Amino acid sequence: MKFYSTRDTKETKFESAQVIKQGLANDGGLFVPEEIPSLTKEEVLDLCKKSYPERAAYILGKFLTDYTADELLSDCTAAYCDSSFQGGAAPLKKVTDSLFSLELWHGPTAAFKDMALQIMPRLLSRALVKTGESNTALILVATSGDTGKAALEGYKDIDRIKIMVFYPVDGVSKVQKLQMATQTGSNVNVCAIKGNFDDAQNGVKKIFSDAAAKTKLLENAYVLSSANSINWGRLAPQIVYYISAYCDLLNAGEITYGESVNVCVPTGNFGNIFAAYLAKKMGLPLDKLVCASNANNVLTEFLRTGTYDRNRDFHLTMSPSMDILISSNLERLLYFSSNAEQTAGYMAELAKSGKYTVSDEIKNVIDETFVGYFADEAETADTLKKFYEKEGYLADTHTSVALSCAEKYMAETGDTKKMIVASTASPYKFASDVYKSITGKDASAETGALDDLSALTSTDITLPLRNLAEREIRFSKVIDAEDMLTEVYRFM
Repeated sequence: MKFYSTRDTKETKFESAQVIKQGLANDGGLFVPEEIPSLTKEEVLDLCKKSYPERAAYILGKFLTDYTADELLSDCTAAYCDSSFQGGAAPLKKVTDSLFSLELWHGPTAAFKDMALQIMPRLLSRALVKTGESNTALILVATSGDTGKAALEGYKDIDRIKIMVFYPVDGVSKVQKLQMATQTGSNVNVCAIKGNFDDAQNGVKKIFSDAAAKTKLLENAYVLSSANSINWGRLAPQIVYYISAYCDLLNAGEITYGESVNVCVPTGNFGNIFAAYLAKKMGLPLDKLVCASNANNVLTEFLRTGTYDRNRDFHLTMSPSMDILISSNLERLLYFSSNAEQTAGYMAELAKSGKYTVSDEIKNVIDETFVGYFADEAETADTLKKFYEKEGYLADTHTSVALSCAEKYMAETGDTKKMIVASTASPYKFASDVYKSITGKDASAETGALDDLSALTSTDITLPLRNLAEREIRFSKVIDAEDMLTEVYRFM
Protein backbone atom coordinates (compact mmCIF):
# COMPACT_ATOMS: atom_id res chain seq x y z
CA MET A 1 0.00 0.00 0.00
CA LYS A 2 1.38 3.38 -1.05
CA PHE A 3 0.32 6.85 0.10
CA TYR A 4 0.30 10.26 -1.53
CA SER A 5 -0.79 13.83 -0.77
CA THR A 6 -4.36 15.08 -1.15
CA ARG A 7 -2.87 17.87 -3.27
CA ASP A 8 -0.74 15.68 -5.51
CA THR A 9 -1.95 13.74 -8.55
CA LYS A 10 -0.31 10.49 -7.36
CA GLU A 11 3.05 11.65 -8.68
CA THR A 12 4.98 11.03 -5.44
CA LYS A 13 4.23 7.90 -3.44
CA PHE A 14 5.40 6.89 0.03
CA GLU A 15 5.45 3.82 2.24
CA SER A 16 3.35 4.08 5.40
CA ALA A 17 6.44 4.24 7.65
CA GLN A 18 7.61 7.39 5.86
CA VAL A 19 4.11 8.86 6.07
CA ILE A 20 3.88 8.21 9.83
CA LYS A 21 7.34 9.67 10.40
CA GLN A 22 6.71 12.76 8.27
CA GLY A 23 3.14 13.55 9.32
CA LEU A 24 2.31 16.26 6.78
CA ALA A 25 3.06 16.17 3.06
CA ASN A 26 5.66 18.60 1.72
CA ASP A 27 3.03 20.44 -0.32
CA GLY A 28 0.89 21.05 2.79
CA GLY A 29 -1.57 18.30 1.92
CA LEU A 30 -2.56 15.28 3.99
CA PHE A 31 -1.47 11.75 3.20
CA VAL A 32 -4.10 9.29 1.95
CA PRO A 33 -3.84 5.66 0.81
CA GLU A 34 -3.79 5.07 -2.94
CA GLU A 35 -6.75 2.70 -2.53
CA ILE A 36 -9.17 1.65 0.19
CA PRO A 37 -8.78 -2.04 1.09
CA SER A 38 -11.90 -4.17 1.23
CA LEU A 39 -13.43 -5.85 4.25
CA THR A 40 -15.57 -8.89 3.46
CA LYS A 41 -18.41 -10.51 5.39
CA GLU A 42 -16.17 -13.48 6.20
CA GLU A 43 -13.50 -11.18 7.60
CA VAL A 44 -15.97 -9.28 9.80
CA LEU A 45 -17.45 -12.51 11.16
CA ASP A 46 -13.95 -13.77 11.90
CA LEU A 47 -13.08 -10.52 13.69
CA CYS A 48 -16.14 -11.06 15.91
CA LYS A 49 -14.25 -13.94 17.51
CA LYS A 50 -11.13 -11.89 18.23
CA SER A 51 -9.99 -9.51 20.98
CA TYR A 52 -9.69 -5.79 20.39
CA PRO A 53 -5.88 -5.90 19.95
CA GLU A 54 -6.28 -8.70 17.39
CA ARG A 55 -8.96 -6.74 15.53
CA ALA A 56 -6.75 -3.65 15.52
CA ALA A 57 -3.68 -5.49 14.23
CA TYR A 58 -5.67 -7.07 11.41
CA ILE A 59 -7.27 -3.82 10.21
CA LEU A 60 -4.04 -1.81 10.50
CA GLY A 61 -2.30 -4.53 8.50
CA LYS A 62 -4.49 -3.69 5.51
CA PHE A 63 -3.06 -0.16 5.42
CA LEU A 64 0.42 -0.44 6.96
CA THR A 65 1.75 -3.14 4.66
CA ASP A 66 5.41 -2.37 5.35
CA TYR A 67 4.84 -3.45 8.98
CA THR A 68 4.73 -7.18 9.65
CA ALA A 69 1.72 -8.90 11.17
CA ASP A 70 3.82 -9.86 14.20
CA GLU A 71 4.97 -6.24 14.69
CA LEU A 72 1.43 -4.92 14.56
CA LEU A 73 0.02 -7.58 16.87
CA SER A 74 2.83 -6.98 19.37
CA ASP A 75 2.27 -3.22 19.34
CA CYS A 76 -1.53 -3.46 19.51
CA THR A 77 -1.36 -5.95 22.36
CA ALA A 78 0.94 -3.60 24.31
CA ALA A 79 -1.15 -0.52 23.48
CA TYR A 80 -4.58 -1.91 24.36
CA CYS A 81 -3.67 -4.02 27.37
CA ASP A 82 -5.95 -4.15 30.41
CA SER A 83 -3.56 -2.08 32.52
CA SER A 84 -3.79 0.82 30.06
CA PHE A 85 -7.51 0.56 29.32
CA GLN A 86 -9.53 -0.03 32.47
CA GLY A 87 -12.82 -1.61 31.44
CA GLY A 88 -11.72 -2.42 27.90
CA ALA A 89 -10.38 -0.52 24.92
CA ALA A 90 -13.69 0.40 23.26
CA PRO A 91 -16.70 -1.05 25.08
CA LEU A 92 -20.12 -0.60 23.47
CA LYS A 93 -22.94 0.17 25.91
CA LYS A 94 -26.63 0.09 25.11
CA VAL A 95 -28.28 3.38 26.11
CA THR A 96 -31.70 3.02 24.43
CA ASP A 97 -33.18 0.54 21.96
CA SER A 98 -31.63 2.58 19.13
CA LEU A 99 -28.60 4.32 20.66
CA PHE A 100 -25.36 2.58 21.59
CA SER A 101 -22.51 4.48 23.23
CA LEU A 102 -19.05 3.55 21.96
CA GLU A 103 -16.99 4.50 25.00
CA LEU A 104 -13.55 5.41 23.75
CA TRP A 105 -12.27 7.05 26.94
CA HIS A 106 -11.18 4.20 29.20
CA GLY A 107 -7.48 4.81 28.51
CA PRO A 108 -4.77 6.57 30.53
CA THR A 109 -5.98 10.15 29.86
CA ALA A 110 -9.75 9.51 29.91
CA ALA A 111 -10.29 10.68 26.31
CA PHE A 112 -10.79 8.96 22.96
CA LYS A 113 -7.43 10.22 21.72
CA ASP A 114 -5.84 7.40 23.74
CA MET A 115 -7.21 4.92 21.22
CA ALA A 116 -4.75 6.22 18.63
CA LEU A 117 -2.05 7.74 20.79
CA GLN A 118 -1.23 4.58 22.71
CA ILE A 119 -0.41 2.75 19.48
CA MET A 120 0.99 5.63 17.41
CA PRO A 121 4.28 6.10 19.36
CA ARG A 122 5.03 2.42 18.80
CA LEU A 123 4.35 2.79 15.08
CA LEU A 124 6.58 5.87 14.92
CA SER A 125 9.43 4.16 16.75
CA ARG A 126 9.35 1.37 14.19
CA ALA A 127 9.04 3.92 11.38
CA LEU A 128 12.31 5.59 12.43
CA VAL A 129 14.07 2.24 12.06
CA LYS A 130 12.30 1.26 8.83
CA THR A 131 13.20 4.55 7.13
CA GLY A 132 16.80 4.56 8.37
CA GLU A 133 16.22 7.81 10.27
CA SER A 134 19.21 8.77 12.44
CA ASN A 135 17.77 12.03 13.82
CA THR A 136 15.51 12.55 16.82
CA ALA A 137 11.82 12.96 15.96
CA LEU A 138 10.38 16.22 17.26
CA ILE A 139 6.61 15.90 17.63
CA LEU A 140 4.66 19.16 17.44
CA VAL A 141 1.04 19.11 18.56
CA ALA A 142 -1.75 21.68 18.57
CA THR A 143 -4.56 20.67 20.91
CA SER A 144 -8.02 21.80 21.90
CA GLY A 145 -7.60 19.79 25.08
CA ASP A 146 -7.56 16.02 24.70
CA THR A 147 -4.99 15.32 21.97
CA GLY A 148 -2.26 17.12 23.89
CA LYS A 149 -2.48 15.07 27.05
CA ALA A 150 -2.96 11.80 25.17
CA ALA A 151 0.07 12.51 22.98
CA LEU A 152 2.19 13.53 25.98
CA GLU A 153 1.23 10.35 27.80
CA GLY A 154 1.88 8.18 24.76
CA TYR A 155 5.27 9.67 23.87
CA LYS A 156 6.74 10.41 27.30
CA ASP A 157 10.24 8.99 27.80
CA ILE A 158 10.24 7.27 24.40
CA ASP A 159 13.78 7.05 23.03
CA ARG A 160 14.72 9.33 20.12
CA ILE A 161 11.47 11.28 20.36
CA LYS A 162 10.71 14.67 21.90
CA ILE A 163 7.25 16.20 22.02
CA MET A 164 5.97 19.76 22.37
CA VAL A 165 2.30 20.63 22.83
CA PHE A 166 0.59 24.00 22.26
CA TYR A 167 -2.91 24.75 23.58
CA PRO A 168 -5.16 27.85 23.76
CA VAL A 169 -4.78 29.27 27.27
CA ASP A 170 -8.51 29.91 27.73
CA GLY A 171 -9.81 27.20 25.42
CA VAL A 172 -9.47 24.02 27.48
CA SER A 173 -11.15 22.80 30.64
CA LYS A 174 -9.52 23.12 34.06
CA VAL A 175 -8.99 19.36 34.17
CA GLN A 176 -7.42 19.30 30.71
CA LYS A 177 -5.09 22.17 31.64
CA LEU A 178 -4.02 20.44 34.85
CA GLN A 179 -3.42 17.18 33.01
CA MET A 180 -1.01 18.88 30.60
CA ALA A 181 0.62 21.21 33.12
CA THR A 182 1.49 18.29 35.42
CA GLN A 183 2.74 15.94 32.70
CA THR A 184 5.76 13.88 33.64
CA GLY A 185 8.55 12.82 31.31
CA SER A 186 12.04 14.05 30.43
CA ASN A 187 11.29 14.59 26.73
CA VAL A 188 8.09 16.66 26.96
CA ASN A 189 7.21 20.34 26.87
CA VAL A 190 3.87 22.18 27.09
CA CYS A 191 3.11 25.80 26.23
CA ALA A 192 -0.13 27.80 26.23
CA ILE A 193 -0.79 30.40 23.56
CA LYS A 194 -2.92 33.53 23.53
CA GLY A 195 -5.64 32.71 21.03
CA ASN A 196 -7.85 29.78 20.11
CA PHE A 197 -7.21 26.26 18.81
CA ASP A 198 -7.15 27.40 15.18
CA ASP A 199 -4.32 29.81 16.05
CA ALA A 200 -2.38 26.94 17.61
CA GLN A 201 -3.08 24.61 14.70
CA ASN A 202 -2.14 27.24 12.10
CA GLY A 203 1.08 27.91 14.02
CA VAL A 204 2.06 24.24 13.92
CA LYS A 205 1.20 23.96 10.21
CA LYS A 206 3.28 27.07 9.53
CA ILE A 207 6.29 25.51 11.23
CA PHE A 208 5.87 22.32 9.19
CA SER A 209 5.89 24.31 5.95
CA ASP A 210 8.84 26.54 6.96
CA ALA A 211 11.85 25.34 4.95
CA ALA A 212 14.31 27.40 7.00
CA ALA A 213 12.95 25.95 10.24
CA LYS A 214 13.26 22.40 8.90
CA THR A 215 16.86 23.10 7.87
CA LYS A 216 17.73 24.48 11.30
CA LEU A 217 16.14 21.49 12.97
CA LEU A 218 18.05 19.07 10.75
CA GLU A 219 21.30 20.88 11.52
CA ASN A 220 20.57 20.08 15.16
CA ALA A 221 19.66 16.44 14.42
CA TYR A 222 15.88 16.79 14.61
CA VAL A 223 13.18 15.80 12.13
CA LEU A 224 9.62 17.10 12.47
CA SER A 225 6.58 14.88 12.91
CA SER A 226 3.01 15.30 14.14
CA ALA A 227 0.66 13.52 16.52
CA ASN A 228 -2.47 15.37 15.39
CA SER A 229 -5.02 13.55 13.27
CA ILE A 230 -3.41 15.08 10.20
CA ASN A 231 -0.92 12.21 10.67
CA TRP A 232 -2.08 8.97 9.06
CA GLY A 233 -0.59 7.01 11.97
CA ARG A 234 -3.05 8.80 14.24
CA LEU A 235 -6.04 8.40 11.93
CA ALA A 236 -5.71 4.74 10.92
CA PRO A 237 -6.22 3.30 14.45
CA GLN A 238 -9.52 5.16 14.66
CA ILE A 239 -10.95 3.09 11.81
CA VAL A 240 -10.69 0.03 14.00
CA TYR A 241 -13.17 0.92 16.70
CA TYR A 242 -16.09 1.39 14.31
CA ILE A 243 -15.43 -2.06 12.87
CA SER A 244 -15.08 -3.42 16.40
CA ALA A 245 -18.37 -1.80 17.44
CA TYR A 246 -20.17 -3.45 14.52
CA CYS A 247 -18.69 -6.78 15.62
CA ASP A 248 -19.94 -6.16 19.15
CA LEU A 249 -23.46 -5.43 17.87
CA LEU A 250 -23.34 -8.72 15.99
CA ASN A 251 -22.06 -10.60 19.04
CA ALA A 252 -24.82 -9.08 21.20
CA GLY A 253 -27.50 -10.19 18.75
CA GLU A 254 -28.61 -6.60 18.16
CA ILE A 255 -28.14 -6.92 14.39
CA THR A 256 -27.40 -9.55 11.76
CA TYR A 257 -24.58 -9.16 9.25
CA GLY A 258 -25.47 -6.84 6.40
CA GLU A 259 -27.88 -4.81 8.51
CA SER A 260 -26.69 -1.24 8.22
CA VAL A 261 -26.26 1.04 11.23
CA ASN A 262 -25.76 4.78 11.56
CA VAL A 263 -22.93 6.54 13.35
CA CYS A 264 -22.97 9.88 15.19
CA VAL A 265 -19.69 11.56 16.11
CA PRO A 266 -19.05 14.77 18.09
CA THR A 267 -16.74 16.46 15.63
CA GLY A 268 -13.99 19.05 15.76
CA ASN A 269 -11.07 18.36 13.44
CA PHE A 270 -13.06 15.79 11.40
CA GLY A 271 -10.59 12.93 11.95
CA ASN A 272 -12.82 10.71 14.09
CA ILE A 273 -15.83 10.82 11.76
CA PHE A 274 -13.58 10.50 8.70
CA ALA A 275 -12.31 7.23 10.18
CA ALA A 276 -15.92 5.99 10.20
CA TYR A 277 -16.18 7.05 6.56
CA LEU A 278 -13.13 4.95 5.72
CA ALA A 279 -14.65 1.96 7.52
CA LYS A 280 -17.73 2.38 5.35
CA LYS A 281 -15.59 2.67 2.21
CA MET A 282 -13.95 -0.62 3.19
CA GLY A 283 -17.36 -2.26 3.06
CA LEU A 284 -18.59 -2.11 6.66
CA PRO A 285 -22.41 -1.81 6.57
CA LEU A 286 -22.66 1.79 7.78
CA ASP A 287 -25.36 4.09 6.43
CA LYS A 288 -25.51 7.72 7.56
CA LEU A 289 -22.68 9.46 9.38
CA VAL A 290 -24.12 12.21 11.58
CA CYS A 291 -21.59 14.99 12.11
CA ALA A 292 -22.44 16.56 15.48
CA SER A 293 -21.18 20.08 16.19
CA ASN A 294 -21.52 22.52 19.08
CA ALA A 295 -22.13 26.26 18.70
CA ASN A 296 -19.06 26.43 16.45
CA ASN A 297 -21.17 24.87 13.71
CA VAL A 298 -19.02 25.52 10.65
CA LEU A 299 -19.28 21.85 9.67
CA THR A 300 -23.08 21.81 10.01
CA GLU A 301 -23.31 24.72 7.60
CA PHE A 302 -20.88 23.11 5.18
CA LEU A 303 -22.76 19.81 5.09
CA ARG A 304 -26.06 21.62 4.56
CA THR A 305 -24.99 24.29 2.05
CA GLY A 306 -21.69 23.20 0.51
CA THR A 307 -20.00 26.39 1.72
CA TYR A 308 -17.21 26.21 4.28
CA ASP A 309 -16.75 29.61 5.92
CA ARG A 310 -14.50 30.06 8.92
CA ASN A 311 -15.19 33.82 8.97
CA ARG A 312 -17.53 33.76 11.96
CA ASP A 313 -17.60 34.35 15.69
CA PHE A 314 -15.64 31.84 17.72
CA HIS A 315 -17.44 30.44 20.77
CA LEU A 316 -15.89 29.03 23.92
CA THR A 317 -18.22 26.22 24.94
CA MET A 318 -18.57 23.47 27.52
CA SER A 319 -17.36 21.05 24.82
CA PRO A 320 -13.98 22.72 24.14
CA SER A 321 -12.42 19.87 22.15
CA MET A 322 -14.91 20.79 19.43
CA ASP A 323 -14.22 24.54 19.53
CA ILE A 324 -12.64 24.52 16.09
CA LEU A 325 -13.32 26.52 12.93
CA ILE A 326 -10.74 24.89 10.64
CA SER A 327 -11.39 21.15 10.46
CA SER A 328 -8.21 19.88 8.86
CA ASN A 329 -9.33 16.35 8.03
CA LEU A 330 -12.18 17.65 5.90
CA GLU A 331 -9.49 17.99 3.23
CA ARG A 332 -9.29 14.19 3.04
CA LEU A 333 -13.04 13.94 2.46
CA LEU A 334 -12.82 16.58 -0.27
CA TYR A 335 -10.13 14.52 -1.96
CA PHE A 336 -12.17 11.30 -1.93
CA SER A 337 -15.19 13.27 -3.19
CA SER A 338 -13.29 15.01 -6.01
CA ASN A 339 -9.60 14.92 -6.94
CA ALA A 340 -6.23 16.36 -5.95
CA GLU A 341 -6.44 19.39 -8.25
CA GLN A 342 -9.84 20.47 -6.94
CA THR A 343 -8.81 19.80 -3.34
CA ALA A 344 -5.69 21.94 -3.70
CA GLY A 345 -7.83 24.71 -5.18
CA TYR A 346 -10.30 24.67 -2.29
CA MET A 347 -7.48 24.71 0.26
CA ALA A 348 -5.90 27.68 -1.51
CA GLU A 349 -9.25 29.50 -1.36
CA LEU A 350 -9.54 28.71 2.35
CA ALA A 351 -6.06 30.06 3.03
CA LYS A 352 -6.75 33.22 1.02
CA SER A 353 -10.31 34.15 1.99
CA GLY A 354 -11.27 31.78 4.81
CA LYS A 355 -14.02 30.14 2.76
CA TYR A 356 -14.84 28.02 -0.26
CA THR A 357 -17.91 26.49 -1.89
CA VAL A 358 -17.77 23.01 -3.40
CA SER A 359 -19.46 22.11 -6.67
CA ASP A 360 -22.93 20.56 -6.71
CA GLU A 361 -21.36 17.32 -7.91
CA ILE A 362 -19.06 17.11 -4.89
CA LYS A 363 -21.83 18.06 -2.48
CA ASN A 364 -24.06 15.33 -3.87
CA VAL A 365 -21.32 12.76 -3.26
CA ILE A 366 -20.88 13.95 0.33
CA ASP A 367 -24.65 14.02 0.91
CA GLU A 368 -24.86 10.30 0.16
CA THR A 369 -23.15 9.60 3.49
CA PHE A 370 -22.97 12.70 5.71
CA VAL A 371 -25.54 14.85 7.49
CA GLY A 372 -24.81 17.71 9.86
CA TYR A 373 -26.54 18.80 13.06
CA PHE A 374 -25.50 20.96 15.99
CA ALA A 375 -26.46 21.51 19.62
CA ASP A 376 -26.11 24.82 21.42
CA GLU A 377 -25.11 25.12 25.08
CA ALA A 378 -28.64 24.84 26.46
CA GLU A 379 -29.41 21.79 24.33
CA THR A 380 -26.16 20.14 25.38
CA ALA A 381 -26.94 20.65 29.08
CA ASP A 382 -30.56 19.55 28.71
CA THR A 383 -29.56 16.39 26.83
CA LEU A 384 -26.94 15.51 29.42
CA LYS A 385 -29.46 15.87 32.24
CA LYS A 386 -32.18 13.94 30.39
CA PHE A 387 -30.01 10.93 29.60
CA TYR A 388 -28.73 10.79 33.16
CA GLU A 389 -32.18 11.05 34.76
CA LYS A 390 -34.23 9.00 32.27
CA GLU A 391 -31.72 6.44 30.96
CA GLY A 392 -29.25 6.30 33.84
CA TYR A 393 -26.43 7.16 31.44
CA LEU A 394 -23.82 9.71 32.55
CA ALA A 395 -22.24 11.40 29.53
CA ASP A 396 -19.66 14.11 29.17
CA THR A 397 -20.45 17.37 27.39
CA HIS A 398 -19.08 16.26 23.99
CA THR A 399 -21.00 12.99 24.04
CA SER A 400 -24.10 15.00 24.98
CA VAL A 401 -23.71 17.06 21.82
CA ALA A 402 -23.68 13.81 19.84
CA LEU A 403 -26.69 12.39 21.71
CA SER A 404 -28.63 15.61 21.05
CA CYS A 405 -27.79 15.54 17.35
CA ALA A 406 -28.56 11.82 17.10
CA GLU A 407 -32.04 12.44 18.50
CA LYS A 408 -32.59 15.38 16.17
CA TYR A 409 -31.60 13.27 13.18
CA MET A 410 -33.92 10.41 14.13
CA ALA A 411 -36.84 12.75 14.85
CA GLU A 412 -36.39 14.68 11.61
CA THR A 413 -35.87 11.71 9.31
CA GLY A 414 -37.76 8.90 11.01
CA ASP A 415 -34.67 6.74 10.59
CA THR A 416 -34.71 4.30 13.52
CA LYS A 417 -31.71 2.17 12.57
CA LYS A 418 -29.35 1.27 15.36
CA MET A 419 -26.91 4.14 15.88
CA ILE A 420 -23.38 4.01 17.27
CA VAL A 421 -22.66 7.24 19.16
CA ALA A 422 -18.98 7.96 19.73
CA SER A 423 -18.47 8.81 23.40
CA THR A 424 -15.23 10.74 23.42
CA ALA A 425 -14.42 11.61 27.03
CA SER A 426 -15.09 10.64 30.61
CA PRO A 427 -17.76 12.82 32.24
CA TYR A 428 -15.19 13.55 34.93
CA LYS A 429 -12.95 15.27 32.43
CA PHE A 430 -15.57 18.04 32.26
CA ALA A 431 -16.94 17.55 35.75
CA SER A 432 -17.86 21.19 36.41
CA ASP A 433 -20.14 21.46 33.40
CA VAL A 434 -21.55 17.96 33.84
CA TYR A 435 -22.42 18.71 37.47
CA LYS A 436 -24.00 22.05 36.60
CA SER A 437 -25.97 20.54 33.71
CA ILE A 438 -27.57 18.02 36.07
CA THR A 439 -28.10 20.22 39.11
CA GLY A 440 -28.28 23.75 37.74
CA LYS A 441 -25.69 24.73 40.38
CA ASP A 442 -21.95 25.28 40.43
CA ALA A 443 -19.81 22.71 42.18
CA SER A 444 -18.50 23.55 45.63
CA ALA A 445 -15.26 25.49 45.71
CA GLU A 446 -14.31 23.52 48.82
CA THR A 447 -14.82 19.95 47.59
CA GLY A 448 -14.39 20.51 43.84
CA ALA A 449 -16.37 19.35 40.83
CA LEU A 450 -14.93 15.84 40.59
CA ASP A 451 -15.83 14.96 44.18
CA ASP A 452 -19.23 16.63 43.89
CA LEU A 453 -20.07 14.76 40.69
CA SER A 454 -19.01 11.48 42.26
CA ALA A 455 -21.20 12.11 45.31
CA LEU A 456 -24.16 13.18 43.18
CA THR A 457 -24.10 10.22 40.81
CA SER A 458 -22.63 7.52 43.09
CA THR A 459 -19.97 6.81 40.48
CA ASP A 460 -16.20 6.60 40.85
CA ILE A 461 -13.92 9.36 39.59
CA THR A 462 -12.20 8.06 36.47
CA LEU A 463 -8.88 6.61 37.62
CA PRO A 464 -6.45 8.85 35.65
CA LEU A 465 -8.14 11.97 37.04
CA ARG A 466 -7.96 11.14 40.74
CA ASN A 467 -5.82 13.46 42.91
CA LEU A 468 -5.06 15.61 39.86
CA ALA A 469 -5.00 18.87 41.83
CA GLU A 470 -2.25 17.54 44.08
CA ARG A 471 0.26 16.94 41.28
CA GLU A 472 3.23 19.23 40.63
CA ILE A 473 2.75 21.98 38.03
CA ARG A 474 5.65 21.69 35.56
CA PHE A 475 4.47 23.88 32.67
CA SER A 476 2.86 27.31 33.01
CA LYS A 477 4.29 29.43 30.18
CA VAL A 478 1.92 31.49 28.02
CA ILE A 479 3.14 33.02 24.73
CA ASP A 480 1.82 34.84 21.68
CA ALA A 481 0.98 32.56 18.76
CA GLU A 482 3.61 34.22 16.56
CA ASP A 483 6.31 33.14 19.04
CA MET A 484 5.66 29.39 18.68
CA LEU A 485 8.68 28.71 16.48
CA THR A 486 10.94 30.59 18.88
CA GLU A 487 9.63 28.41 21.68
CA VAL A 488 10.32 25.29 19.62
CA TYR A 489 13.92 26.42 19.12
CA ARG A 490 14.21 27.04 22.86
CA PHE A 491 12.95 23.53 23.59
CA MET A 492 15.26 22.06 20.95
